[in-house]
Amino acid sequence: MDVAAMGIEGAWVFTPRRHGDDRGSFLELFTQRSLVAATGRELSLAQANLSVSAAGVLRGVHFADVPPGQAKYVTCVAGAVLDVVVDLRTSSPTFGAHESVLLEPGEQRAVFIGEGLGHAFCSLEAGSTVVYACSTPYTPGAEHGVHPLDPALGIGWPTTDRQGSPLTPVLSEKDAAAPTLAEAKEQGLLPR
Repeated sequence: MDVAAMGIEGAWVFTPRRHGDDRGSFLELFTQRSLVAATGRELSLAQANLSVSAAGVLRGVHFADVPPGQAKYVTCVAGAVLDVVVDLRTSSPTFGAHESVLLEPGEQRAVFIGEGLGHAFCSLEAGSTVVYACSTPYTPGAEHGVHPLDPALGIGWPTTDRQGSPLTPVLSEKDAAAPTLAEAKEQGLLPR
């Protein structure tokens, strides 16, 4: 597995080596060994999620209270998404910065997102299916969001789908009502 650290501490991109022949292909999507070698830590699986999204659906920016936080290992098994990691740790030198990675079945890349970081993605085609393993279970009172369209974040969300048709962001009611980064900081919601 090829591993690359992202510019935000606590986030990595994993690209598995694909083995193929005339029958198809095989790859190791996740190995604890690769994660430990890159990050120095294990991912204990408390919950696995799968979401299927229409084109233009924007999910996030989501994060959990720290401690305990919630680490995620995220991949896209159908369609394509622009996956985004946002540093929401107020004491971090990269606070407010973001990085994005195209996730699609072709390369089958995955992103590891450590505790205290925000996560979001935009579906680039109908039926985009994202699978993510989480280190802690969903806890409603400890889950928060920052508005993904907050200009202060400066995320360049896609404006066209994979075929070049215009994309209009589709947000859940919860994500549309999420505070801006400044409001979340002022409210004391962000990890320190």
